[in-house]
Amino acid sequence: MSMSPHPRNFLLLFFTYFPGLIICADVTLSSIEIFTTHEWLKPTPDVYFSCKGDNKIHLPDIKKAHVFYSFKGEESWQPLTNFTGKKCKRCGFYEQDKILSDDVFDEWELCPSDFTAPDGRYIHFKEKEFNASLLCPECLSFYAGVSVSAPAAVKHKKKGLNVAVIVLLSVLISTVLILGMVGAYKFWQKKKREQDQARFLKLFEDTDDIEDELGLGTII
Repeated sequence: MSMSPHPRNFLLLFFTYFPGLIICADVTLSSIEIFTTHEWLKPTPDVYFSCKGDNKIHLPDIKKAHVFYSFKGEESWQPLTNFTGKKCKRCGFYEQDKILSDDVFDEWELCPSDFTAPDGRYIHFKEKEFNASLLCPECLSFYAGVSVSAPAAVKHKKKGLNVAVIVLLSVLISTVLILGMVGAYKFWQKKKREQDQARFLKLFEDTDDIEDELGLGTII
C-alpha cells in the first residue's frame, strides 16, 4: 500500500531548491510543559507567547503545571510567530498578571538557525520554568546548501532529495519523449492516409484520361 508524501516534505523540497521565493517560515508549538505558575490568585494560569513587535499568542490549553501538552500545529492560535529572513527575534513565554507586570517564564533570542533538526525542530528548556518544543521546517530553507556544520541527518536528507529530483526529472523527460513519439506516429499515419487518398484519386484521374483518349467514354 503506497503512502502519499507529507505536505511538509514538498514544502521543504520546494524551498530547498528555490529559497529566494520563500515568503514566510511559520513557527508552531509542538509541545510544552510548565513546571511552575507565577500567579497565586488564579487557579488556571494565563500563559502566552510573544516576540518583540508581535501580538501576544495566548495558549488556552495550558491549564496546569507538570502536565505535558502536545499540539498538531493546526490549532486556531497557531503559529506562534514567523520569519521572513535569517534575522532573530526576541521572544519568550509569559504568564499574564492582572495586577502587576506579567511574569516571565523565559525570554531569549529565537533564530531560524535554531531549527537544525531534520524535521525543523528546536527544543528550549528553562530550569524550574518550562520545557518547550517548537517546529519550523521551512526555516531549513534559509540555510540550504550554505551551512557546513549541519547534522549528518540533514545532509543525508538533502542527498535523498537530490536523488528524488533526478528521478522526477527522468520521469518527466521520459514522459515527454513518449508523448512526442506517439504524436509523431499519429502525424505520420495521418500523412500516409492523405498520400494514399491522393494516389487513389490520381489513379482515377489517369484512368479517365486514358478512356477519353481512346474514346471509351460512357455512352448514354
